[in-house]
Amino acid sequence: MSKPTNYLRDLTPQREEKLNRVIKHRQQSLTVVLENVHDPHNISAVLRSCDAVGVLDVFVINTAEFKSRKLGRKSSASAKKWVNVYYYDTTEDCFAELRKRGLEIWVTHLSKDAKGLYEMDLTKPVALVFGNEKDGVTQQAVDLADGNFIIPMIGMIQSLNISVACAVSLYEALRQRLAADHFKTSEFTPAQQAELYHEWSHK
Repeated sequence: MSKPTNYLRDLTPQREEKLNRVIKHRQQSLTVVLENVHDPHNISAVLRSCDAVGVLDVFVINTAEFKSRKLGRKSSASAKKWVNVYYYDTTEDCFAELRKRGLEIWVTHLSKDAKGLYEMDLTKPVALVFGNEKDGVTQQAVDLADGNFIIPMIGMIQSLNISVACAVSLYEALRQRLAADHFKTSEFTPAQQAELYHEWSHK
């Protein structure tokens, strides 16, 4: 990929190669949604996992009952520089945007019809929704979603920390996508890659 003409910062060849490689592997067809997650450090840890597996966009829903847009600095490290975070005040508006992007929506919710994580096809465009630490996802999210999924567990405790649950789910998506050669071609056009390269090279 050629450098944009208004490139301002000198980068080493190794840095340029890494930026191009990471951008090429970024996913538009895989995203994470956090609904009313209370702990900002959990949000930051999720961003770190998203960066690690190539997720570019993360959606954070803070309804009227809960408002928090602070991110834990230590947990996120520099992850927020490489992941776009979009905030929504309602679950309905957020899900409408996900639909517009052509994504299926699956929420983590324990129910009789929930599908196990390892039974899901995570190579297709999908948004994975995680609820807050105490109550999980809202009933509205369940009603608006395409389905529910659970992470199989065989211990006494039937839930994982939100950031751990997200990491487990994302790495299953990564495993499936690697097996399907999903990363051999970019989901972005050359123009989109150049635009992202220009943005990132100035960070």
